[in-house]
Amino acid sequence: MKIINEMNLSFLSKSSNEGFARSVVASFVLNLDPTINELADIKTAVSEAVTNCIVHGYKMEHGVIYINGKITDSNKVIIKIRDKGCGIEDVEKAMEPLFTTAPEEERAGLGFAVMQSFMDNVKVSSKPLKGTTVTMEKTIIPRTK
Repeated sequence: MKIINEMNLSFLSKSSNEGFARSVVASFVLNLDPTINELADIKTAVSEAVTNCIVHGYKMEHGVIYINGKITDSNKVIIKIRDKGCGIEDVEKAMEPLFTTAPEEERAGLGFAVMQSFMDNVKVSSKPLKGTTVTMEKTIIPRTK
């Protein structure tokens, strides 16, 4: 697997930047000529991951969110979204549908489940007080012309 393109982005953990992050990643992926559905899947997964950084990682305080995007020679998109927030004590528990650490924010606890449903692979690594990294992968199916 050879990386044929890569991008890095960092921005403040403001809710208003969630759409910005989604748009940047979508623009980066456009070179692969994804279908509307493939692009929507990636945008939705990015939105969920960025929102998790804002709401859970930084607990609505300001921090920096980092995104690294890679495209491989096999049309695989690899997106890493990272924060340096509070981290997750129990990643396995946090990935269970309906689990949330912010019930007062009326969160449904479906962020990781949504990411997993739209992407081919989702991996979460976290250390308490150090932050969380979500790595998501999706292969864009080449279209015949």
